Amino acid sequence: MNFALYIAKRYLHSKSSNNAINFITIIAAVGIVLGAASLFVVLSGFAGLKDFTLQFTSIVDPDLKAEAHSGKSFVVTEEELSQLNKLEDIVSYSKIIEDRVFIAFDDKNYPNAYIKGVDENYEKVTNIDSVIPLGGWLTQKTNQIVVGWGISSNLSFGVLDYGKRVNLYVPKPGKGQITSANQAYTTFNAVNVGIFDINEELNDKYVYAPFDFAQQLLGYENHQISAIEFKLAKDFDEEKVRTQIQTVLGNKVILKNRAQLNDALYKMLNTEYLAVYLIFTLVLIIALFNVIGSIIMMILDKKKNLNTLFNLGATQKDIRKIFFYQGVLMTLLGGVIGLIIGLALVLLQQTFALIMITPSLAYPVSLKAINFLIVFLTISVLGILASKIASTRITKHLVEH
Repeated sequence: MNFALYIAKRYLHSKSSNNAINFITIIAAVGIVLGAASLFVVLSGFAGLKDFTLQFTSIVDPDLKAEAHSGKSFVVTEEELSQLNKLEDIVSYSKIIEDRVFIAFDDKNYPNAYIKGVDENYEKVTNIDSVIPLGGWLTQKTNQIVVGWGISSNLSFGVLDYGKRVNLYVPKPGKGQITSANQAYTTFNAVNVGIFDINEELNDKYVYAPFDFAQQLLGYENHQISAIEFKLAKDFDEEKVRTQIQTVLGNKVILKNRAQLNDALYKMLNTEYLAVYLIFTLVLIIALFNVIGSIIMMILDKKKNLNTLFNLGATQKDIRKIFFYQGVLMTLLGGVIGLIIGLALVLLQQTFALIMITPSLAYPVSLKAINFLIVFLTISVLGILASKIASTRITKHLVEH
């Protein structure tokens, strides 16, 4: 066994004759354990919140989406659609027409909505029916719509109110003087048959409508669409499917996966994750100052023993290694114990829902292997640095006298 490592293990388990040093060592060890446990619990909690947030967008987000490379729309031919049907990894796809629309109901107006015209395959591509708490999904070839909860609340309308129609307005293209509202807008009346509830942003933004309805309202030509949304086979090879779809549709479209469709949300969540990690890493750094102090106190307490080891042939480098190894072992052992405690707390939350956000919603936590690795590497790196700093306090003058 390595001489320095053997002595370091003995020093780690043995008690000092000075109770103050023992107390400082215990405080340092407890600080490492609590710091590691806290960092792991916080990262697991944030991972749970991230998964909880993204699960709502994933309900209506396709595996891949083809959008116009330039402008708002592109033309897709029957031949191209036929080629898409032959691709094995494509389970289903839905043609989409999307643009801004002005909504009015009674005396209230809502100018910030987007109409999303979808065809009959849309329910096969997404699980939209699972987020409609009131009413149901629309029927093709009708003037039915399904709106978000936010739009419904702002305009104060419910579902299946055939006595009062929802008016949708889209500005007409063209030039010249406008003398009436009919000249300025294309107007359609619709019946709301359902209200979806996904998240605040989407609830305040979208109005779903049948494909033909949106096509007429927006004045789109045959085969002119805004996007194609794809549902892909399980365990699909994204790069392979991207290449196949791009080959069929060419450069007139750009393909986006779920992360790219929600890039702003992912960036926000990742930034918050990094901020939380850095804050708790700072707490760990402060805790590891106790490790430095503990090792320095141990060096002073073992001064006579160090002198004996030096006289027996141990070099200054060997003696430095003793306390370097002692600090590293203390931090690694504390980190492992902290991870075990953190794991137990996360499992308890998952099993018994100890902390609740609302009476019916437990605080979400998620176990991820990457969080174990992040905490262990953070503890290891900081422990090595702290131990290195403390061990450099050993000088030749100290061990010779």
